[in-house]
Amino acid sequence: MNTRLRHESGFAILVAMMGLLIMSAAGMALVLSTSTETMIARNFRDGTAATYAAEAVAVKGLADLAIEADWSSVLGGSARSSFFDGNGTGTRTLADRSTIDLTSIVNAWNCARVEGCTDAEMDHVTAERPWGQNNPRWRVYACGALADLSGSPSPYYVVLIVGDDPHETDGNPMADGTGPETPGHDVLLLRGEAFGPGGTHSVVELTVTRGDGAEVRALSWRILR
Repeated sequence: MNTRLRHESGFAILVAMMGLLIMSAAGMALVLSTSTETMIARNFRDGTAATYAAEAVAVKGLADLAIEADWSSVLGGSARSSFFDGNGTGTRTLADRSTIDLTSIVNAWNCARVEGCTDAEMDHVTAERPWGQNNPRWRVYACGALADLSGSPSPYYVVLIVGDDPHETDGNPMADGTGPETPGHDVLLLRGEAFGPGGTHSVVELTVTRGDGAEVRALSWRILR
């Protein structure tokens, strides 16, 4: 009798332990599910905020381009936005103490390298840059902390780079077309980028033109990532 009771007691303990394991596994799954949903929501929030930040610097660029008399000076680098941090090159430290390098960012767009670009590399025909000598030569037009642009707290650093319309046929991406009859005259490419904590990054790309007056309007506007 006592032997049977001991056997039943051992079986009850085993069942109880299995029940505890199942409950623990269910609890862990619930915790992981909640954590994953929280992470997804945070990433979505940060990504959306980064896109708005990239669009903000693009809008600032449009306003400044509207008062530039000669867009060749923009492409050549002698004219820049009133929103400009330092000399537009080198390292910047973000709110989470991570860093970005403006020179490397521009190089990556110009020749898919971060170390530097030769003329031959920037003229090289690729799937992304198929225009040869008319490939855009990207340069920084506006940059700075979004908080300085918006006047409200923000962890994002924003950059606006500008390039010539690659459909021009003059072989000179450092200057705008010379007349209304020239393909690509008064047309620029813009890329607004926002960088935030945790590697948050967003890019918007615009093609803009200027009409008879000072108005600058977007021909296209899309989010790259």
